[in-house]
Amino acid sequence: MVEFTVVNFGLFFDIGFHSLLFEVIAAIGFGFIILSLLLKISSKILGIIGLVIIFCHNLLLLIPFAENSVLKMVLAPLFSPIVIPFAGKAFIMGYPPIPWLGIMLVGFATGKFFELKEEKRKKLFIRIGLSALVLFFVLRLVNIYGDPVLWTTQKDSVFTFLSFMNITKYPPSLLFCLITLGILFLLLAFAEQFNTTFKKVTLVYGKVPLFYFVVHFYIIHILTLIMLFAQGFNWSQFEFATGTFGRPKNLESGLPLWSIYLIWIFVVAILYKPSKWFGSYKAENQHWWLKYI
Repeated sequence: MVEFTVVNFGLFFDIGFHSLLFEVIAAIGFGFIILSLLLKISSKILGIIGLVIIFCHNLLLLIPFAENSVLKMVLAPLFSPIVIPFAGKAFIMGYPPIPWLGIMLVGFATGKFFELKEEKRKKLFIRIGLSALVLFFVLRLVNIYGDPVLWTTQKDSVFTFLSFMNITKYPPSLLFCLITLGILFLLLAFAEQFNTTFKKVTLVYGKVPLFYFVVHFYIIHILTLIMLFAQGFNWSQFEFATGTFGRPKNLESGLPLWSIYLIWIFVVAILYKPSKWFGSYKAENQHWWLKYI
């Protein structure tokens, strides 16, 4: 039997409770390192490089590399998830860094837009957001390029719509970037008009994104274990080696979608006070390590 281990740019971790957390942080860390090396380049050029990555990285899937070609072995881990057999083990690169780097470069370049006057910035963000959404629907209807998962006609209109919206996040496909970033730009366009209380609440989380991510990661997986015990499973039935965070691979488990939304709201709510406390702690203390959390 092949033993599975996760590789994160040179760091090896057993698949299980921590692998997803490390992979996400590793991909973000890789992006920040590359960005730091490119800071002398103008933001406009960085934005163009980011857009080229976002629009073109899905092309790699269409290039007919020879199965064991050196070029494929070098490029594939940077652009798409890959399993690499080695010495009786299989190393998994689940979060390829280049697609996420494209988003980071575009985001960095967008920072210049916030120096514009409110009305001009609002019009620009609306144009960008609507253009991205229109392009998303055009490319998705054409159903040729932009996402490795093509949509298909299903048994009814609801499931056909779900197939249409079933786009790839890992790594983020062009279509995923268009619809998520398009919606984001529209939200930014109208952010100044949001209710003051709503803005204050969201700012609490926005000031401590990594803190929130790490803490919520552990909470949701502890809740998963509690759910499994409540559903009658015992520890010996839990599966961690498959990346399911304890859920038995061949046994039915889980909760209906409506309850998942309730749990999501619950986790966000209980992390409000800790996030607010940590945000205040960061503001009142100048420890160097706080800049990274």
